[in-house]
Amino acid sequence: MLNVFRGRVLLPLLVGLLGGAADPLVAAEQPNILLIISDDVGIDVNSTMYPGLVQRVARQYGPRGRNHPGHAAIQGRPAATPNLDRLAREGVRFTNAWAQPFCSPTRASILTGLFASKANVLNYTDPLSQHYASFVQRLKDEGGYHTGLFGKWHLAGMPGRDTSYPGMKPKEAGFEFFRGNMHAALKTYWDYEYMSQDEATPATQWRSGRPPLKSLPGIAPTTMSGVVQVADALDWITAREQSAPGKPWFAWLAFNLAHATSQLQPSQMMVPEADTLDEATRREMSACGGRFGSHEVGQCGGESLERAMTTSMDTLIGRMIDGVQRLDPNTIVIYIGDNGTPMYGRPNLDFIDNLYITRKGRGKGTVYESGARVPFAIRGPGIVARRESAEYVHAADLFPTILTLAGLSVPQRVPTGDGASTQDVDGKSLAPILRGKAKTVRDRDQGHVLTESLNLMTNSTRQVGARNARYKVICTEKVSNEACEFYDLVADPIEEYPLPEPSSCEASAKRRDPAWHYCRLSGLIRTESFFAKGR
Repeated sequence: MLNVFRGRVLLPLLVGLLGGAADPLVAAEQPNILLIISDDVGIDVNSTMYPGLVQRVARQYGPRGRNHPGHAAIQGRPAATPNLDRLAREGVRFTNAWAQPFCSPTRASILTGLFASKANVLNYTDPLSQHYASFVQRLKDEGGYHTGLFGKWHLAGMPGRDTSYPGMKPKEAGFEFFRGNMHAALKTYWDYEYMSQDEATPATQWRSGRPPLKSLPGIAPTTMSGVVQVADALDWITAREQSAPGKPWFAWLAFNLAHATSQLQPSQMMVPEADTLDEATRREMSACGGRFGSHEVGQCGGESLERAMTTSMDTLIGRMIDGVQRLDPNTIVIYIGDNGTPMYGRPNLDFIDNLYITRKGRGKGTVYESGARVPFAIRGPGIVARRESAEYVHAADLFPTILTLAGLSVPQRVPTGDGASTQDVDGKSLAPILRGKAKTVRDRDQGHVLTESLNLMTNSTRQVGARNARYKVICTEKVSNEACEFYDLVADPIEEYPLPEPSSCEASAKRRDPAWHYCRLSGLIRTESFFAKGR
């Protein structure tokens, strides 16, 4: 262990000693913070993080419940994720976490604390403007944190003909160090552009090269992206602990697993290195003819490949957490998925294998639960262990949550994308839930979260979802009874039975009436989402 005690006292604690308003829950040490983001892994693939979840849903829709004719589809097979399961047990796991339906909009929400329309990142090609406020910059400038990014960025937009990226690059967001890739997808998992920024690189520039060979305990040297990403992160953290043991660090580790690659042949999916898989998954891959460490998938189906890639990621997350624990146990670990599991409707590219019944036209890119609901858990010092929270939360909540956990103030307003004005932060700090001081951070009825999609894969379909603690409204292309769906997520968590919409929202209804919730949520979609901006 390189760092037993961190002597840096938090600013809020000093304020309290000087007579100001201090947070009594803030510890006397600034924790390190590790944020882990998976790619295209919905809560269904990670359902073993939530013991009993699939069984509860199966009972709800089975013969003794709603007796849905397709209820058998709920009892499928998730990935084997013992390390993420342990992370969830050792901290707080959130059962109702939303992200945006695509990769870059979720990353923008995390970084800025804003829903998609305010961040102006609605699809996987939109760049994030450099005018936006990044919590990482605040960690570095106000909290004295070292800041490092490893893996997928996908916030600078798509490269143009001159290979430049118009949007925010990692150093522009406050990262001192970056090793990874700014693309939406890798060429292959072993052959990809390896990008970097460091103290010698201007914030608007980067270096590119071939991926290096890296290894981890029990894993042989390879260029496989997940291994390289974890090894790079651990090397950087080790160096920080050795050179500045009294200074906290923040690491953003974003896997490409289990995203499909840009190279189509022989497959956009892959079979991971054998030494990153458990024995059961190795047997499954061998039985369907997949070749380990390659994109030669044999007869392996999309669901089994998604499981294998997620299990491989889980192995690497285990190496990451174990390495960090040895270096400094004063570390908060956050895990979140970036969107729901894909259902592309193409061979080997349909992946949902449990929890949901209706899958066609849902999944990644849509605002249905199968497209927006993601795995989310946080553990570490000061966080009450072995708790499950049903609070409805959003990826945007990480902006204020991380700042609060670092002992920093959270801005109520942040710049707009053109830098000409300011706007309210959408995220809510989850620290009261994490510290066991509250069960909710949003009003059950008056509060809301939004998930928004401009789906370029389906002719730019525009879709928005809004929810509160119980009810949800989905509107496609416009806001009207004909274009919107209404669900009770307590009675119908996988959206199989739409509720009737009220004939009018003019009459004043009471909160106990579902019509009140439909009118409020559809009104928020009309006024707060990108529909209000004419996009």
